[in-house]
Amino acid sequence: MLPQGEFLPLLAMPERVRISEWVTLSGAAPSRRRRALVVGVDDALERARLLRLGFGDAMGPQPELEELEIRALRICEAMQSLPRFRQVGPLRLDLLHRDGVVAGRPLGLHPREFALLWRLADAPGEPVLIGSLLKDIWRLAFRPETNSLAVHISRLRGKLRIAGLDGLIETLPDGAYRLAVGGVGGVPGTNGSPSWDTGYLPLDEGSGLGKVPAAYHTT
Repeated sequence: MLPQGEFLPLLAMPERVRISEWVTLSGAAPSRRRRALVVGVDDALERARLLRLGFGDAMGPQPELEELEIRALRICEAMQSLPRFRQVGPLRLDLLHRDGVVAGRPLGLHPREFALLWRLADAPGEPVLIGSLLKDIWRLAFRPETNSLAVHISRLRGKLRIAGLDGLIETLPDGAYRLAVGGVGGVPGTNGSPSWDTGYLPLDEGSGLGKVPAAYHTT
């Protein structure tokens, strides 16, 4: 069974899709790239580059159906596993120790504080409704009369503030929460404002990230 919000592997053939679709996929969030099985890439170096970019797998042209099936199944298995670490700008979340680290210093999070931060880090910048947080962390299908969620958010914000990440958790007008992906002050021990990882790759030639396949280059 796949994690909530995930889908079966996405089959991508760069030579047969529109350039706009390929650019969108190349610059997509890691959660989408990791379920993409790219087929029809003849150059081994290009396949290696796609794997470095976080695509689920990359194959040459005209693969055998049996091999295609096995590689797709492996992507499904990988999608069911959780990473140990998540990096959101200067904040590093460690699933094994269930704590966050900023500039080498642990935040000292309680279990539900860490669970809240990990859940919000599923998609930085994306709002998470109160009902979703209660269901995923407290395992409640209804909204209780207590303000336990608000209390945990307040304590979590306090620890983030001490670490120099005041404003990392935003409250939206509808009551939903999200992790800010910009506009947060600098972090102790770093120079300047943090560079927030929004989960997207820059589409520039210099870094080679999100590069459009050679077949699509125009002169």
